[in-house]
Amino acid sequence: MMRIKVAAIQIDSRQDREANLAALEHWILAAASDGAKLIVTPEYSDVRGDANALQAAASAVPGPVSEHISSLAQRTGCWIHLGSMHERLPGETRLGNSGITFAPDGGIAARYRKVHLYDAVVNGKPYRESADFAPGDGLHTVDAAGLTLGLSICYDLRFGELYRTLRARGANVLLVPAAFNVHTGRDHWETLLRARAIENQCYVIAAAQIGGPGPALPCLGRSMIIDPWGTVLACMPDTTGFITAELDTERVAGLREALPAWEHRRTDLYFGGIQNSG
Repeated sequence: MMRIKVAAIQIDSRQDREANLAALEHWILAAASDGAKLIVTPEYSDVRGDANALQAAASAVPGPVSEHISSLAQRTGCWIHLGSMHERLPGETRLGNSGITFAPDGGIAARYRKVHLYDAVVNGKPYRESADFAPGDGLHTVDAAGLTLGLSICYDLRFGELYRTLRARGANVLLVPAAFNVHTGRDHWETLLRARAIENQCYVIAAAQIGGPGPALPCLGRSMIIDPWGTVLACMPDTTGFITAELDTERVAGLREALPAWEHRRTDLYFGGIQNSG
């Protein structure tokens, strides 16, 4: 049996990148002091603001943001998943919305760039993430702290196929760093998170932004850690800070054995000829 304490951090990033990193450091150190061995931060952990502010604060990897989190991983001896940062990409004017997993030695163990971009109307206001961000082109899992993490970011949560693929690649924990807006989040956030946990029989760690600014402000918050039965183990109140829970890999294995829905899938019948149907 393997148990590990994990943490999800909730912050309110604004346009001052250095102030955001200082807040992030405060909560990372607090979570590590509380015994967490895997710490997950929200989407846009480095900065939030308008397009000009994002371009001004964006950095390459390696660069000041990644090096700061790398040093915190070394300092704490923890695995840290930076939910996302604004990554400056070579030969591309748009930015990467990029999540990075840091090992306890400070090395980068995995990188994931958000593949589904949020082009939608939020409470009557158009929001076009694709105008500012270049989509990723691959899905990623990473072995960390005795767990296999499936990586995703925010709007990815609406695409069940992504998480099925991560489960197929061995994930037993799904990471969902987010900046989910209140308009959709109050009705969909918890429901979607619990569904992804239940249907894939995985733990879910969802670290979220709260407050503003941003075109779709304010963000909901409500960071959660959910077990593979869909039970909410911890939920963050409407403030900044962190939550923790203990994950048990034997619980995942036991539930999958008792309810082997994965083996009952009729993959011979799914999606054939219907991908482009109306």
